[in-house]
Amino acid sequence: MKIPLTLNGEPRTIEALADTKLMEALRKEACVDVKCGCCRGLCGACAVLLNDAPVPSCIVPAAAARNCSVVTLSHFKTLPVYDDIDQAFRQAGVELCGYCDAGKIFAVYSLVTRQELPKREEILPALASLECRCVDENLLANAVIYARALRTRREKKDKNVR
Repeated sequence: MKIPLTLNGEPRTIEALADTKLMEALRKEACVDVKCGCCRGLCGACAVLLNDAPVPSCIVPAAAARNCSVVTLSHFKTLPVYDDIDQAFRQAGVELCGYCDAGKIFAVYSLVTRQELPKREEILPALASLECRCVDENLLANAVIYARALRTRREKKDKNVR
């Protein structure tokens, strides 16, 4: 079946069988940064943004991406919001293992882009859904708070420049 979507900002049509997972379809499109991990949606290795929400692409059918926007980690790293998250990770002392990067980065992104910054007691459960424990949850929660502050500062600066 043909699946029209926007992949990393570019309109595309991908081909996939009905039972193909999004991860498999993306890897066929040379998105090798979408890694195959646990295949249960728990490790974060295959995470992508589907219409700006993080999803484990190993359990999402490719057909679910029809007419949607899909962003992989390699493209996300070219966006200004990634710079905020990257700087916040360094500030908080977060060093990812390389296996779960997409899952952790996109989980932080989803928290940072909420209307209101969630409280720490809301942040920790949102980050605990990923199996990989390469980073202390409190450091990651600190990174969410730092990233939100950096994003707010950048957005205010951008408004003043215009």
